[in-house]
Amino acid sequence: MAGGAVPPAAYGRGLSAELRAARMVWQREMLHFLRDRIGTLVSLLQSLMSLFILGVGMGGLFAGSGMGSASDYLTFLFPGVLVLAAQPATVAVGASIVWDREDGFLREMLVAPVHRATLLIGRCLGGMTVATCQGLVILAGAGLLHIPYRPGIYGLLTAELALTSLTLTVLATTIAVFVRRPRTLTTVLGVLMAPLLFLSGTMFPISALPGWLSLLSRFDPLTYAVDAMRRTVGVDRLVHGRAMLTEPVTWGGLRPAPPVELAVVAAFTVGALVVAARRFSRLG
Repeated sequence: MAGGAVPPAAYGRGLSAELRAARMVWQREMLHFLRDRIGTLVSLLQSLMSLFILGVGMGGLFAGSGMGSASDYLTFLFPGVLVLAAQPATVAVGASIVWDREDGFLREMLVAPVHRATLLIGRCLGGMTVATCQGLVILAGAGLLHIPYRPGIYGLLTAELALTSLTLTVLATTIAVFVRRPRTLTTVLGVLMAPLLFLSGTMFPISALPGWLSLLSRFDPLTYAVDAMRRTVGVDRLVHGRAMLTEPVTWGGLRPAPPVELAVVAAFTVGALVVAARRFSRLG
């Protein structure tokens, strides 16, 4: 059949077979995570350095300009660092698709008697789980930045981090299914991820951007994810002078509520997943 699709009659026993296949793909991603201890440690160290080295340095600049203390900037930076901690694991999922396609393992997976979208969703869920686990290590140190250890705050931050991790995973996967060479994927992801991360206000306030870049940031789904996490920890209430922590995400002077922001992120994720699933179903 066209695109190597499996006839409906050949599929397994309904939903249970699909769930079992998704779980197996998810477990494979988790095994890769557990075995790659050095890679996990390096990515966590990179995030910690961003928070406590770059953050302290940039915080000194903000304090010197009268826009708040260095500790205020570290608190402002913290949600962005959570996203940065999740990003390497999400990119790895996209890279694994390209490598599996090159060495022939992906073709063996595609002949399984389940929907191909199930295999893709399993990968994305695995990437989301790994990325969330890495972010939770950083989240555990939030008390060092004077963020109170309240179950409600941490539960909501965990959910927001999981959604953001899924968004990044789906985005990397969408790009991967259109690319054949690992080197090409690395280049494309590098070119795309950097603007998405910086335009979202992970490192500095969107209010510091020129008008046209500030406008572009409103079309970046990560902008809404980061802003929702900052509002969860109460960073948006720390206003100093010209305000490094003013309300950055507004449309016509109106600021969307956090549930609306998360709905925007979820809608983007679903749309990208549909595109990736359609392309993945045509791979041979």
